[in-house]
Amino acid sequence: MTYILGISAYYHDSAAALLDDGYIVAAAQEERFTRIKQDSSFPSKAVEYVLDEAGISLDQVDQIAFYDKPYLKFERLLETYHALIPKGLISFWSAIPVWIKEKLFLRHEITKSLRIFGTKIPPLYFPEHHLSHAASAFYPSPFDEAAILTIDGVGEWATTSIALGQSHEITVLRELHFPHSLGLLYAAFTAYCGFRVNSGEYKLMGLAPYGQKNGGRVKRWKELIFENLIDLRNDGSMLMNMKYFEYATGLRMYNQNRWEQLFGIPPRKPETEISQEYMDLALAIQEVTEEVVLRLVKTAIELTGCRNLVMAGGVALNCSANGFLLKQKILDKLWIQPAAGDAGGSLGAALAVYHIVNGKQRNIVTNNDQMQGAYLGPKFNADAITKMAKRYKSIYRTFNDRDELCGKTADLIADGNVVGWFQGRMEFGPRALGNRSILGDSRNPEMQKRLNLKIKYREGFRPFAPSVLESDIRNYFDIDIESPYMLLVAPVVETLLNPLPDKYDELPLYERLYFQRSKLPAITHVDYSARIQSVSESTNCEYARLIRAFKNRYDCSVIVNTSFNVRGEPIVCTPDDAYRCFMRTEMDYLVIENFMFNKKEQPNFNDKENWKKTFKLD
Repeated sequence: MTYILGISAYYHDSAAALLDDGYIVAAAQEERFTRIKQDSSFPSKAVEYVLDEAGISLDQVDQIAFYDKPYLKFERLLETYHALIPKGLISFWSAIPVWIKEKLFLRHEITKSLRIFGTKIPPLYFPEHHLSHAASAFYPSPFDEAAILTIDGVGEWATTSIALGQSHEITVLRELHFPHSLGLLYAAFTAYCGFRVNSGEYKLMGLAPYGQKNGGRVKRWKELIFENLIDLRNDGSMLMNMKYFEYATGLRMYNQNRWEQLFGIPPRKPETEISQEYMDLALAIQEVTEEVVLRLVKTAIELTGCRNLVMAGGVALNCSANGFLLKQKILDKLWIQPAAGDAGGSLGAALAVYHIVNGKQRNIVTNNDQMQGAYLGPKFNADAITKMAKRYKSIYRTFNDRDELCGKTADLIADGNVVGWFQGRMEFGPRALGNRSILGDSRNPEMQKRLNLKIKYREGFRPFAPSVLESDIRNYFDIDIESPYMLLVAPVVETLLNPLPDKYDELPLYERLYFQRSKLPAITHVDYSARIQSVSESTNCEYARLIRAFKNRYDCSVIVNTSFNVRGEPIVCTPDDAYRCFMRTEMDYLVIENFMFNKKEQPNFNDKENWKKTFKLD
């Protein structure tokens, strides 16, 4: 056996992954254990978990892979500051001490952090950042040969790369280098629209459909972006006009004065009302992003001669761009790494060492990837759940028959209840895929509003994703492939749609939001689209069993699925996390394995002061 430990750390979204002769034993983000959103520290708890899942100590690990090359990244920083002197002096003095103290000595830092797990430190390898992304996309995919497209903010130097994957080899064909970056361009607009960089990009993508697509402002702003901010070439490469950006040397993404002059609106202050101008700006940059991605994919096909495509990097999580790409019908097959961001780099680094350094062949299963549904995190037995319940003196009911449990849960969902659903192994990546999820009735017109405002405590405009039985996906959505990792946006089928009122685009945001656009209003976004998760019994039999029970009772194969967390917190990991989140929100029921908790039966429910103290409510 060859054990390889993969690690990503020190920037954002730290994680660890473990391979056993190329098989993915486990993978998890550090944030899930520390409860610090996008924790960037060394992933000690994630490492502890993956080793424990394999039943080994660090002494039995053969190789360790870190997901990028810190010296190359330091070189990029120094060259950038040197080229742009005297700009960036403040940024230089804030960044360089951290590098000199810690990041230049990452080999030592990693070794020191690993000492708690064993006395023997295996050889360390440092694949380049984009190679780690490419490996995470190609090696687990079901393709023997594929074009590989990686798009993110920046690795060491590369911001976009095109590669060819064949058998167990990856050949990098073309790269775009810093500071020219589609990921950083999108991040700048994220910041300008009042959202947080590296976490608010989902919000910007969700806001874009509220833009007035046929309005003159979106068209004009797209023209301004192409004329002033970026010089986009036919092959998808681009040059960014750095007069408008400050991320290379400054402490913010954009030059505020130039952007205000260009777009005629100031940057939106976080948490303030969102006016139509920012919705239109979100739509403009989303359509620009889709055009860039399309050109890059065409170039990848031309360079590789292959119409199978795999993708990774943060921009690969832009579900709307992925859905737009599918509509173009230029690909035979598409597969996207579910942990496409930096967390997935831990897995990719380990796979790169296994296949490239060690020269190991792949074990490809036709039409089936190697990600095991992305269910690669910890699971908990009845003893752990019982101990949690005893600690909180909670009241529960257990079900010996799983069909009975799923039938009861389906009835609760149909009655308008919101249910926390906690089963099996935790998901790896940013999406909850039915094991750490909050569920609701897709047919309920009040469900989106209730989930956003009283469960998730987040912006009301944000849409929710549907989970649908894989066998029924085409009955509800205009899509011709499966979407197991919730990474594709597609239209709801016409037969389910309701007509829009006159001048619908001119209505205020929340009037548009709460208009019943389809027979599945809780999951239909304002542009009649949905971010789909197709559920297969082969990868998640319990979640599929629940949706099938809902279908059998209510003739509907679609339920609402959102991640089991509240705004600003990571997705829950343990039964304790789940119960605390359950009690802190207005969820009605919680199901952990075969244990069911009713909110109104909990001992703290009627004792508000004790409830607030126990669960740290404001």
